[in-house]
Amino acid sequence: MSATRRTLRRAVTVTAVTAAAVLAAAGVAAAHVTVHPESYAKGATDGVLTFRVPNEEDTAATTKVQVFLPTDHPVLGVLVTPHDGWTAKVTTTKLKTPVKTDDGTITEAASEITWTGGKIGAGQFEDFDVAFGQLPEDTGQLTFKTLQTYSDGKVVRWIEEAQSDDDEPENPAPTLKLTAADDASAAAAAPATKTGGKTTTETAGSSDSTARGLGIAGLIVGALGLAAAAFAVVRTRGARS
Repeated sequence: MSATRRTLRRAVTVTAVTAAAVLAAAGVAAAHVTVHPESYAKGATDGVLTFRVPNEEDTAATTKVQVFLPTDHPVLGVLVTPHDGWTAKVTTTKLKTPVKTDDGTITEAASEITWTGGKIGAGQFEDFDVAFGQLPEDTGQLTFKTLQTYSDGKVVRWIEEAQSDDDEPENPAPTLKLTAADDASAAAAAPATKTGGKTTTETAGSSDSTARGLGIAGLIVGALGLAAAAFAVVRTRGARS
């Protein structure tokens, strides 16, 4: 094999491996169960939280989703949006510390929401909308531990909490940041993408901006690798002439 061909093959191989690694990372970034928007103002009222559940299995469908709501800092007035094919069950728990509101004292709040009966296929996701009456004012974030059950019996436990901003656990729980009213993001006013009040099932890769960015980065890496290969070929031919 000539030196030119060896150089070209080596460059193409490196490019392919690097691009594959970047795209694989993009798939991982899109696979987590997340809550949208990412932040709300403390004490916000009459809003919507959207739990986005992607299917990360190639041979099984997601058939059950359980979201656990914190009761030490309860979310009040929880209501679920109907989803075609899915049945939602809301479990309430008596609060250790009742919450006083303008409408009276609240002694019970939702502690778990379970969706069953539907299916999320491979490479797809589903958005589950939850309306609330009021968010707590006495904490900086809410963690919603989630269990995702597949048709083959596998259960993925999205229950781990990050110890720092730079440390993302393997199976992170959906987390909602609660900010001071003056610092609340405008994005908090709008839930995740919906169509006519219903969620839309799409490919999981299109749901995560980080994944899209990594995918684009992979394409750029590939282009640069091919350019480097072409330059090597030209340089080798120049040295021969």
